[in-house]
Amino acid sequence: MSAPHTGARLTRLRAPELNHQAPRLVLVGPMGAGKSTVGRLVAETLDVAFRDSDAEIESEAGRAIPEIFATDGERHFRALEERVIARLLTSHSGVLALGGGAVTSSATRERLRDVTVVYLALDSAHAPERIGSGGGRPVLAGGDPHARWVSVSRAREPFFTEVATWVLDTNGAAPKDLASVLVRELCKRSTLLESEGTAHDES
Repeated sequence: MSAPHTGARLTRLRAPELNHQAPRLVLVGPMGAGKSTVGRLVAETLDVAFRDSDAEIESEAGRAIPEIFATDGERHFRALEERVIARLLTSHSGVLALGGGAVTSSATRERLRDVTVVYLALDSAHAPERIGSGGGRPVLAGGDPHARWVSVSRAREPFFTEVATWVLDTNGAAPKDLASVLVRELCKRSTLLESEGTAHDES
């Protein structure tokens, strides 16, 4: 995650899954990668609903995430996060953005196996402009937020890669360009699936 370069390159890691009961697209990645921003743009373009797991957690708990961390601790937050994501993966059919630490749950990673997942990758050189002082991000609290970001993101990177169908390099790319890449790929896939379905029906 150290070498700076410009992004918007999409690399496939595994064959896309087809699960009609799952979200059309799930976005994972480190803090500051743009999951919510890009996810909203993709959802708007495709005219589907968008959900953010962090927002859903706050809604269910009736408290902001920093307050949950401060009052109940990270372990409680992760258990709540796992439960909320399990619900979203079976009830939401649009675009879903997951919090950066969601993939640390083995149960969540297992649930993502049959879902189309894009890992929004971000190099450490581009992180400072995205995360700023780390405000509102409890995991970055204490000390240098950039150093903390590097440490946390490196630890989570194998999990991001494990669950990802594709990796999208976000470095130096505008959110609208990243969203366009994803919309193009999703539309291409939809067309292919429709063609295969038609051929199957005709046979």
